[in-house]
Amino acid sequence: MSERIRRLEESARRIRRHALDMGEVQGQGYIGQALGVADVLAVVYGDQLRFRADDPEWPERDRFLLSIGHYAIALYAALAEAGVLDVEELETYGSDGSRLPMSGMASYTPGMEISGGSLGHGLGVATGMALGLRHQGNPARVYNLLSDGELDEGATWEAALACAHHGLDHVTAIVDVNALQADGPTAGVLRTEPVVEKWQAFGWHAVRVDGNDIAALVTAFDELREHRGSPSVLVCDTRIGRGVPFLEKREKAHFMPVEADEWQLARDALEASA
Repeated sequence: MSERIRRLEESARRIRRHALDMGEVQGQGYIGQALGVADVLAVVYGDQLRFRADDPEWPERDRFLLSIGHYAIALYAALAEAGVLDVEELETYGSDGSRLPMSGMASYTPGMEISGGSLGHGLGVATGMALGLRHQGNPARVYNLLSDGELDEGATWEAALACAHHGLDHVTAIVDVNALQADGPTAGVLRTEPVVEKWQAFGWHAVRVDGNDIAALVTAFDELREHRGSPSVLVCDTRIGRGVPFLEKREKAHFMPVEADEWQLARDALEASA
């Protein structure tokens, strides 16, 4: 294993630990998604994104847009790992007056580029932002994390058309395919497969990987960074609850119920899997 991969795997483990700690503060949260997407965030913030931890508004920073606002717990964990937030501040998650609300709010949190909530808007914002950066001559890239559930939204595909039409090759969409949404399994709510072929038909360069395989993620992101001529999308198959075996098997996992005595068991399981 290379030092690069080992470092990112350790980072992903800390992101998961931060997410579990925040989940225990509120006794609830989208902890399954946070555990599932931790590897993706570790690679993005630890290996791909250009940013300055002490200057979140640096004009030439790469933009990371969290379209799925309910994944905020995962992004806070990644921002703490990246040094944008103090780890101690994570203890305020979801509390009155906190800069870390349960759904992402750009006006509250350093490093949170857009506010989330209603799904399907992130890629449109990314497209407009990328056009603006091009007009300014700014070399920054724009990354947009969205969910497979957001592929149900027509606005997502309108944005995909516009982004490809304008040849915005400094845009990378990241689709978290965990196969589950609020109303049930994604395939049962609205079948979106074949996902890769759909993006390709819309004019995107599309790659699919195991989103819980750090080495595969690094290889894919490296390739997408070099691609020119069209926007790129990385389709990441992830497992809800990844890293904590008993949570991976939980049936009602979109908004996962976790009992008070299970948070420490989850941390123990995470450490045991190291």
